[in-house]
Amino acid sequence: MLALRTFLRDKNWFETRGIAAPNLAELLDLVALGTVADVVPLDANNRILTWQGLSRIRAGKCRPGIKALLEIANRDPQKLAASDLGFALGPRLNAAGRLDDMSVGVALLLCDNAGEARVLANELDALNQTRKEIEQGMQAEALTLCQQLERSSEALPGGLAMYHPQWHQGVVGILASRIKERFHRPVIAFAPTGDGLLKGSGRSIQGLHMRDALERLDTLNPGLILKFGGHAMAAGLSLEEARFEEFQQRFGELVTEWLDPALLQGEVVSDGPLDAAEMSMEVAQMLRDAGPWGQMFPEPLFDGRFRLLQQRLVGEQHLKVMVEPVGGGPLLDGIAFNVDTSIWPDNGVREVTLAYKLDINEFRGNRSLQLIIDHLWPV
Repeated sequence: MLALRTFLRDKNWFETRGIAAPNLAELLDLVALGTVADVVPLDANNRILTWQGLSRIRAGKCRPGIKALLEIANRDPQKLAASDLGFALGPRLNAAGRLDDMSVGVALLLCDNAGEARVLANELDALNQTRKEIEQGMQAEALTLCQQLERSSEALPGGLAMYHPQWHQGVVGILASRIKERFHRPVIAFAPTGDGLLKGSGRSIQGLHMRDALERLDTLNPGLILKFGGHAMAAGLSLEEARFEEFQQRFGELVTEWLDPALLQGEVVSDGPLDAAEMSMEVAQMLRDAGPWGQMFPEPLFDGRFRLLQQRLVGEQHLKVMVEPVGGGPLLDGIAFNVDTSIWPDNGVREVTLAYKLDINEFRGNRSLQLIIDHLWPV
């Protein structure tokens, strides 16, 4: 767009028509939102653009739709972080396309009236809540299917292909991501399209290129897959419902052949432990100021052993804890999102190993240190 504007300026295109050249900085709020919510790699250029977009939003220089989304997500624009765009705004915008009509989200971002923006933001928030409820039900059904697979073969296959006739097409991608994270193996989840066909969405792990795997399956089994596309970590495909079990078997066999079994064990790479003195507001603020963090530029992840003093569920599936570093240190609040509620809370666990990010919790004007827990294991 910058190149196009420069070209038109050189041709006096704006001047001859009596219009002002567009100020592209006014689009930076959308650039930041799209970059983070669509998980675009934060290379040097994208980090600069995202930072500038965040700065404009913090200064109140953003469109009414983004302001309305921040309001309904209970986010303070002045303290906005890149993660808020990905975890608070993105899911609400995407819910429209997953469950209904993406035009609702588009209309929100295009509207220039604050009142209309609030109405559309409320509509998106309701859709997102519905999406969460659908996802929770689908995840419970998927875990049951996994248990059935384990009982029938004594171990889960290297690659999971899953289908339920009641699953929603718009949520199978999220479901595949959740199951992949839980069992650390490639997953494809399918939902019916209503015409005897299934639509699938796959998510992979390091070591298996999802699109290449589907291409190989298509070569070895002509006609099994009707169409497919994607990249290394995610793909979409369709096939006949009557051939799902055949696909399930072939996919599992291919993944077992291609993937090193050691990669199925999962590995968490951290930046190491923090000393007790480093678990401070000052360090947390330094980390926040060093952002924006995101795809290909991840926020530092630390690990350590902690005494588990308190634990309880909050919201839908979030575990709120109070911990103390083994060996001494400050009492710390922490939260782990979307935990397995069949395991947590567990009052029999007194000590845990955590992989966490150091964060600042801001609530009603008060600021306190908080751990954002990515992984926790009983000791």
